[in-house]
Amino acid sequence: MVPGVLNPRAGRTADAVPAGTPVTTAAGSVVVEGVSKLYASTDGEPSWALLNVSLDIRPGEFLCAIGPSGCGKTTLLNMIAGFTAPTRGSVLFDGRPIAGPGPDQGVVFQEYALFPWLTAQRNVEFGLQMRGVAKAERRERARASLDMVGLLGAADRYPFELSGGMRQRVAVARALVNHPRILLMDEPFAAVDALTRVTLQTELLRIWQEIGLTVFFITHNIEEAVFLGDRIVVMASRPGRIQRIVENPLPRPRDRGEGAFGALYAEVNEAFLRQGS
Repeated sequence: MVPGVLNPRAGRTADAVPAGTPVTTAAGSVVVEGVSKLYASTDGEPSWALLNVSLDIRPGEFLCAIGPSGCGKTTLLNMIAGFTAPTRGSVLFDGRPIAGPGPDQGVVFQEYALFPWLTAQRNVEFGLQMRGVAKAERRERARASLDMVGLLGAADRYPFELSGGMRQRVAVARALVNHPRILLMDEPFAAVDALTRVTLQTELLRIWQEIGLTVFFITHNIEEAVFLGDRIVVMASRPGRIQRIVENPLPRPRDRGEGAFGALYAEVNEAFLRQGS
């Protein structure tokens, strides 16, 4: 636990927090109610990316979503991020309609989306600079975020000098520097090798537990969802909808080699294979 950080699962505050350390509030709930999203397909016919989707994301929860391509996972994430609005239905963030993107909604994409001409630290600072945060505070908060993801020593390196895993850590630090109440992650580890992926999963859980923010994490990897999630949303396509929500009772830290882990994997896999039925 980072000193001074309020953790909604613990319900208490520890000693004074070092200046600049990423923090969050105990909020971060999302209510998706009867949401549908209609797009025009390439042939001009209407296509429902999502149809009548309802979902509650609890404060401090780590919620994973899996499903085939075209099931609307990213569309749902984009609605929570404020990038797009539903055709019908509502999306509430901490009880209020989402009007657009904001610092309370941190987003990490599959692609690193780093500016190649900026150092790691300057990439992390960029959003704060656009919001008019003073230079000294930007530097302090950026370095605290890089320290949290284990990259303070690489603060002055450019993206081309970093490995794929390090670049994705910079992307996570860039999202955390705004002190979001929810972290929205769209297949963030899909582009890295298997060993790096496992390391990043463990580091993400550490950060989530230390800060206490809400996480909505999209993946195509069932093992990843079982390892990370408090609950797992299994989605189906044509139209995009929720097939099933699987509770994950496994205690943390989780062991992929345990029989209970394999049993839950099989349960989620069965739900995934049955999607659309």
